[in-house]
Amino acid sequence: MMGPKQEAQAALFYEFSLEDHVPQDHLLRSIDRFVDLSGIRAHLSDFYSHTGRPSIDPELLIRMLLVGYCSGIRSERRLCEEVHLNLAYRWFCRLDLTDRIPDHSSFSKNRHGRFRESDLLRHVFETTVARCMEEGLVGGQGFAVDASLISADVQKQNSSNPDDWAARMTDPDDAPRAVREYLDTLDDEAFGAATTTKPKFTAHADPASQWTAARKGPAFFAYSTNYLIDTDHSIIVDVDAGRSNRTAEVGAMRKMIDRTEECFGLKPDWIAADTAYGSSDNLV
Repeated sequence: MMGPKQEAQAALFYEFSLEDHVPQDHLLRSIDRFVDLSGIRAHLSDFYSHTGRPSIDPELLIRMLLVGYCSGIRSERRLCEEVHLNLAYRWFCRLDLTDRIPDHSSFSKNRHGRFRESDLLRHVFETTVARCMEEGLVGGQGFAVDASLISADVQKQNSSNPDDWAARMTDPDDAPRAVREYLDTLDDEAFGAATTTKPKFTAHADPASQWTAARKGPAFFAYSTNYLIDTDHSIIVDVDAGRSNRTAEVGAMRKMIDRTEECFGLKPDWIAADTAYGSSDNLV
C-alpha cells in the first residue's frame, strides 16, 4: 500500500540535544579533550575596555577559528555559515540551536587587533602542549624538525623588483599592516637578516613572503612553516613561520629550540633534521 505524502508540520515544542547528535568518534570530540580555553579571559583582560557594550565571547571566536583550521575552511564568511548549519560545529563552539553566530568581520578585527597584540594564539598553543605533557604524550628526549611551504595570498602581478618596491616606500608609517610588520622583522634571522640574496620579486601586499620555485614547478610567493616535533607521539611542541630559504630555516630552528627550553624546560638529547638545517654544529 502506498504511503501518504508527508507534509512537514511545525511543532510547538522540541526536545533536542546536540550532545546526542555528535558521533563519539568525531574529530572535534578528540580535540575538545585537550583544548583548555578557561584562561583566555584572564589573558585578554588588559585588551578589553572596562566600559561599553559587552563584546563577543573570545572563547567562542577561538573555538570557531579552530573549527576553520581543522576543517580547512579558509574563508571567515564561509566559516560562519558552516558553524550556523553544522551541529558538530555548534556543539564544539558551545552554541545552542537558537544562539546567533558572530559576524565574519569580528574575526578580522580580533585576529589583527587584540589577538595579535596579546599573542593569544601562541598562548592557546602553549597551553595545549602543556596539557599534552601532563598526559604523558611528550617525552622530551628526541625532537625532529622540518618545514612546509605555505602559499601566500598574493599574486605575481602585484609585485615588483625589490629595489623598485623600496623606492616606492616614502613613508613606512603610512604603509599597510603587512608592510610595517615586514619592516620590523628586517633584522630577524628568520626573515630579513636570514640571507643577503635578493629575490627576483617582492609582493606589494605581503613583502615578507618569498618568491620561490622550491616545488620544482612554477614559482610562487610562500612562507616556510617550521615545526619542532617530539618523536614519542609526534606532538608538535613549537612552530615558527619564516621566509622560504634554508638560512631562515636554521634561524627558525634555533629560535624554536630556545623557546621550548624556556617555556617547557625541554632540551632534547638529539634532533633529527634534513640537510637544509646544515651540519650538527647548527643543532646545538
